[in-house]
Amino acid sequence: MARPVLNSMLLGSTDPDRLKAWYLDGFHAEVDGYGNLNLGGFGLVIEKRDDVADRTAEPGRFVINFAVEDIEATATHLRTLNVEWLVEPEDRGVGWFATLIDPDGNYVQLIQMKPEYYAKL
Repeated sequence: MARPVLNSMLLGSTDPDRLKAWYLDGFHAEVDGYGNLNLGGFGLVIEKRDDVADRTAEPGRFVINFAVEDIEATATHLRTLNVEWLVEPEDRGVGWFATLIDPDGNYVQLIQMKPEYYAKL
């Protein structure tokens, strides 16, 4: 049996149109033929759910990570959209990290690893 490949995640929301628009604006996602978001080859499926609250109760349970080439440029773009920041971009030794909060309260992290991190792989 071939090893399974993680290629998407479902994000339930009480307001999927608002949430999808937020990810489209913030991360320049492409929309596939089914209305799902393509984020660099990873699919984000956002759908209406009746079994979730308007805001997540445990925002740290999972974190959506975006690898970025220029964290400051990405953060500058996101600031124009008035996003809510949990942690502004900061140097953590191996790379730069930032955490923002989507409209449903989920944590979204930006990560820009330093070249020396990749040199050790």
